Amino acid sequence: MSPDPRRWRALAVLAGAQFMVIMDTSIIGVALPDMQRALGFSQGGLQWVFNAYVVALGGLLLLGGRLSDLFGARRVFAAGWLVLIAGSVLAAAAGGPGLEIAGRAVQGAGSALIAPSSMTLLMVLFSGQPSELPKAMAFYGAAAPAGGTAGVFLGGVITEWLSWPWVFIIYIPIGLLSLALVPALLPAIPGRKTGVDLLGAAAVTGGLALAVYAIVQAPERGWTATSTVLELAGAVLLLGIFVAIQRAVRAPLMPLSIWRTPNLAAANVAMTLLGAAWIPMWYFLNLYLQQVLGYGAFPSGAALVPMTALMMLLMVGVTGRLIARFGTKPLIVTGLVVLAAGLGVLSTIHPHGGFVTDVLPGSLISAVGMALVFIPATMAAIGGVAPEQGGLASGIVNTTYQIGSAVGLAAMTAIATSHGAGRLGDMGALTHGFQAAFIGAAIVALAGAALGLATLRTPKPVPEPERESVSA
Repeated sequence: MSPDPRRWRALAVLAGAQFMVIMDTSIIGVALPDMQRALGFSQGGLQWVFNAYVVALGGLLLLGGRLSDLFGARRVFAAGWLVLIAGSVLAAAAGGPGLEIAGRAVQGAGSALIAPSSMTLLMVLFSGQPSELPKAMAFYGAAAPAGGTAGVFLGGVITEWLSWPWVFIIYIPIGLLSLALVPALLPAIPGRKTGVDLLGAAAVTGGLALAVYAIVQAPERGWTATSTVLELAGAVLLLGIFVAIQRAVRAPLMPLSIWRTPNLAAANVAMTLLGAAWIPMWYFLNLYLQQVLGYGAFPSGAALVPMTALMMLLMVGVTGRLIARFGTKPLIVTGLVVLAAGLGVLSTIHPHGGFVTDVLPGSLISAVGMALVFIPATMAAIGGVAPEQGGLASGIVNTTYQIGSAVGLAAMTAIATSHGAGRLGDMGALTHGFQAAFIGAAIVALAGAALGLATLRTPKPVPEPERESVSA
């Protein structure tokens, strides 16, 4: 089969979508104080400007992946942008906390449709091109950290020079442009109209959303609080019901046979623990820069540029070649060990430290680890599934990463707080708490490496990539 001549231009649209989905988690950070004053958020309620997006995204990713398989990835990708635009309009125009939180939840729902469908489209565009697929995955994977860092920059610039609603308004023209490019660049993939497992969708979405909700609230309410325990028990019950439904219905949302795919389960465990180590690292490094070293939001974003630039360079220029030579398992295991080493270096930060001595070395080592793991783990998770289940597999791997991120951040927040990170203004206590969080994240990364070594199968290496132009 001849390659699609539009594939590299289409990849730019798909990578741009991934960039925007991840940027939506970080762009609001600098704007939160202004939003609190304008909309009347309480101190505790303000966190839901972030959490509403994460809960909706984590809860609906699996459904988004399955809808992509059933109705066609291009249709679901376009629908996701329409939903994201609607949520952006609502969030920008909100006059109070309730509407703002609702707008953020709608944005998360749109992103839950965009993320898995874009991965399916990428796999279709580069199917039959083993020499190009790792390079395409590298560009796509690099868009995520770029979006996270760009959100910090743009949030600061927009809040300072315009006003907080513009952190949502910018999604409207970008979304409309993406929609305009869909029919010209993205392939129309026929779906399998076998019906939608509505009961299964409701059970898994409710279970995942309730689990994420309980996890992000646990550090504030307590892990043993009655509400936390009941919510987690309810999540387990709903997920158990979901599994029972999948065994019983003729056209399940998630055919359980997909878990027999080689490396799918093991790679998703690796992605879960990668998210649980990486996101706390990024979060607490930001806090250290601002709360201990005294950086403003924009300088702290600039301090993360070397880490992000190195990660993108490695993903685009190196990781694909390493996959071709060594396969995915050695990179996943090695990358998680390297990430743990970087976190170990970051755990030596000082209350009166500096960027060059305390931040740069550990952040660069961590970036190398992330660059070695993310793309190989994604490819290991989705590479062996049947084409008609590509969206579902992508939804699963996105879900496990998001759930791992939420669990890891909640757990490391609890560790940091118990070691003094809640005492604002006390630089020694803050630093001690952040050190504990970095050590905890390093242990998680090492656990991921050990599990990967024990459970991942070693596939045959793909052929050495040819030197081909990436121009359309």
